[in-house]
Amino acid sequence: MRERRPRVLTGQHFMSGDHAIAEGALAAGCSFFAGYPITPSTEIAERLATRLPEVGGIYIQMEDELGSMAAILGAAWGGARAMTATSGPGFTLMMENIGLAAMTETPCVVVNVMRGAPSTGLPTLVGQGDVMQARFGSHGDYELVAYCPSSCQEAFDLTVLAFNTADLYRIPVIILADEVVGHLTEKVVIPPPEQIPRVERKAPPSGPSPHLRLYEPDDDLIPPMPPVGEGYRVHVTGLTHDERGYPATQAEAHERLVKRLCEKIRRHARAIVRYEEELTEDAEVVLVAYGCTARSAYRAIQLARERGIKVGLFRPITLWPFPEERMAQLAQKAEVVVAELNMGQMAREVERIIHKPVVRVNHPGGTILRPELILEGIMEAAS
Repeated sequence: MRERRPRVLTGQHFMSGDHAIAEGALAAGCSFFAGYPITPSTEIAERLATRLPEVGGIYIQMEDELGSMAAILGAAWGGARAMTATSGPGFTLMMENIGLAAMTETPCVVVNVMRGAPSTGLPTLVGQGDVMQARFGSHGDYELVAYCPSSCQEAFDLTVLAFNTADLYRIPVIILADEVVGHLTEKVVIPPPEQIPRVERKAPPSGPSPHLRLYEPDDDLIPPMPPVGEGYRVHVTGLTHDERGYPATQAEAHERLVKRLCEKIRRHARAIVRYEEELTEDAEVVLVAYGCTARSAYRAIQLARERGIKVGLFRPITLWPFPEERMAQLAQKAEVVVAELNMGQMAREVERIIHKPVVRVNHPGGTILRPELILEGIMEAAS
């Protein structure tokens, strides 16, 4: 019989971003993974195919990405912390069931390691073109959370956070990594299990009862979630439903439900959003960058500062919800440059927030943004 390895590999490790995501999932208590291999996220599935059985979890390679997403929703309702991982084309196929997760308030984690797109694009090369798809890819109105790591350490840390956020707010949470971060290899420090935070799902206020309204939210707008099979009467549907979970396809019920699905994230946005900023105190130019592009941005800022340009970095860690409040504050005293590996997706969001044009530094993918190209954008903004 194979010896069971520890769930959390503590201490210092030299691992890729994809492997860091896999180990972060295990540290967070993920016990179910369903997926279909696709470059550049395949290493996540490969790692978990070995590691999950070692810790008593379940790994299933599905027939496609549609089935993968459906499987993790079922596992989540069974009480498991569940995750899948994919890249652009698979992410597109998952969108219908991501919408189902939002409608049924099913906590789960979806990893998208972005590559050059659209269509099959550049399977082995980097891109950041799925930013708006992560926010608006499924149909209708809903809110979710998307984290964007810029390092292997952050890939681990944000995966743990993603599971806690999913359970806390009963939402699908997306990790928007990119090929560079996924295939990068760096030191990752993993803390002991007792130091890894764990948020439990909100339990119903009382035991099983035919009168319990399973979708009745508390003042925080988040309803409890009992696992299927513990005696509760549970009805899960993608249709508009009432507080019992039963279909209620009237306009009034739809308005009440969808408003709550959106408001439960908007109301808690300040607690959710995360960002990093450097050298912004005296900045006359603020550079916005995320993921692997933020790594190039550090060098670009150094080059600009050597030329006497006062530039700082604003790195959103939650792309959704975007850190609107702080972005607006910084833009009051500085010009803004947005650098990203797409043709200007987040730049549109920043312009919406700050109510003025930004300088765009864009590249559709395939290679990282060179610091010298970002420097040109900084100099344009400074002039």
